[in-house]
Amino acid sequence: MTRIPHGAWPSPISAAALAQAGVRLGEPRYDGADLYWTQGRPAEAGRVALLRERDGVVAEVAPELNVRTRVHEYGGGAWDVRDGVVVVSSHPSGQLLRLDADGTHPLTPEGESWRYADLRVRPELGIVLAVREDHSQPGEPVNTLVVLRLNDRNADGGTVVAEGADFYACPEPSRDGRLAWTEWRHPDMPWDACLVRVGRLGVSATGAVLDGVRTVAGGPGESAAHPLWRGRELLFCSDRSGFWELYGWDGEGVRQLTDAGADLVEPFWVFGRRPYALTGDGSVVVRPRIDGRSAPMLLTDDGYRALAPDVVDCDSLDARGDRVVALAQFADAPDAVIELTATGRRLVDRSSPPSLEPDAVSVAEAITWPGEAGEVHGWFYAPRPSSLVELVETPAGDPDLPPLVVISHGGPTAFSTAGFSLAVQFWTTRGFAVLDVNYSGSSGYGRAYRDLLRGQWGVLDVADCIAGAQALARAGRVDGARLAIRGGSAGGYTTLRALTTSNVFAAGCSRYGIGDLAALASDTHKFEARYLDGLVGPWPEASEVYAERSPINHVDALNCPMLILQGAEDAVVPPNQAEAMASAVAAKGLDAELIVFEGEGHGFRKAETIRRALEAELAFYARTFGIVLPG
Repeated sequence: MTRIPHGAWPSPISAAALAQAGVRLGEPRYDGADLYWTQGRPAEAGRVALLRERDGVVAEVAPELNVRTRVHEYGGGAWDVRDGVVVVSSHPSGQLLRLDADGTHPLTPEGESWRYADLRVRPELGIVLAVREDHSQPGEPVNTLVVLRLNDRNADGGTVVAEGADFYACPEPSRDGRLAWTEWRHPDMPWDACLVRVGRLGVSATGAVLDGVRTVAGGPGESAAHPLWRGRELLFCSDRSGFWELYGWDGEGVRQLTDAGADLVEPFWVFGRRPYALTGDGSVVVRPRIDGRSAPMLLTDDGYRALAPDVVDCDSLDARGDRVVALAQFADAPDAVIELTATGRRLVDRSSPPSLEPDAVSVAEAITWPGEAGEVHGWFYAPRPSSLVELVETPAGDPDLPPLVVISHGGPTAFSTAGFSLAVQFWTTRGFAVLDVNYSGSSGYGRAYRDLLRGQWGVLDVADCIAGAQALARAGRVDGARLAIRGGSAGGYTTLRALTTSNVFAAGCSRYGIGDLAALASDTHKFEARYLDGLVGPWPEASEVYAERSPINHVDALNCPMLILQGAEDAVVPPNQAEAMASAVAAKGLDAELIVFEGEGHGFRKAETIRRALEAELAFYARTFGIVLPG
């Protein structure tokens, strides 16, 4: 019997099947007995559909609408519902629409000047609260909190009730007329320093006004986030203890409600996520991140009580009465929207049907290794053959170890999870090993770990990825001569930087990655306009550091092939970065392949793009590593 080498195993997961297989689930939320959530659909050019389950029947609320916003470019929070009144942001126009039993009603003028996110519908007041991003004037857009009338076209774009800060989020009205929200200013990112503020909201037929504004929490060195009213008490999270724990404010003082040394929230990259929820009796459901994993848990006097022990990661939460809904990840099955009650658990929706036999699933193994700044965290996925592969016992001394694909996540202030990913299984079922690195600076391990990357981006993240790959090679788990690194956005920068500062990796794939830090500092969107001040140094004062850490300036050190995948309409990392990097690599005579996808932005949404990108990456590794692919 001929032994099939690692990397050449036939796999039941084709690139086309992966691209078409699933949807991106998001933002599950109750409205009375009804349950709503979103589906991002690659097969429909990435359109985001809003679904509702009513009396056991699931239907799309606004067929053909793309429920999406481009506030902060990353979006989220593009819809809300209360008492049957739904308000959505329609992409690409950015127009707000009210959807109710009487039909569809425009709430704002059509056009790109005003964008809206983090909606809060309040029919009892006749209003919807929103974060507005105003692009009507040249220069940096202006962000404010606005009140819009539910029975009006709001030609003025809404009444501004909070302005002056650079960013706003999470407007939460109370039943007694108060409004809580978060705000932050350049050069801080919301996970660096963010305020929770409260004021008295007055609404009349002629407009709205906010007065008596005061700060509840947050400030230099403290990130306070996600306010939520529990009666007259305001709950919020703060990392003042070193972790994002839960606190309560009664109008006079603040008390700490959790103290487990675990982050209850993640960095605020997108709107719409709800990291904790209140049941009918006022109990709090949270999702603390412990050892890199999170799951829905009930906060009790004695700590936490697990509600779904097999969940390995959990995104948005909501509750109504004794019902809890969560966007859950599992170690061996696709993401799902699940509902938890006192009588058990119900599957509401799944991102894709199970497509692998259980024995073929590679489950994340938590591993650590020493790095330059201390212990580094990551998830290791060993190759797992499907029933399509016939393997004979490996002879003693056989050198056929699996090639390794190292993943550097985006952000960089973000994290990778232990949840099942068909994109990871695409590689492991072919005989590749995968290491998903939560390098120094990743979130989910407390503020001290998150702050390790301050001033060290392009240094510690790169060193951690290199050290992880080398540790696996030394342990005999992967082939040290066939190491590849891949990443998107900030992870793409780490990839490019690793390839131009070391000889450890034999290949690399950058998806919409950053090649020129100086160009990014002077040509990116508002949300991240000052992000690099903390990661690299103030611009332009630290221009020499920017130049030294830009991969585009170190192509002479590159000695391996590179694949670059880029969206033509990327407003976060402009396409000229990819073009400049590819040209510089090609000028050196190395294998440099650049593929630009029309109609794609920062992240690939279309099924055809996802398929083409995966096929190109697989062919690239096969060509580089000398793998003969089946068929």
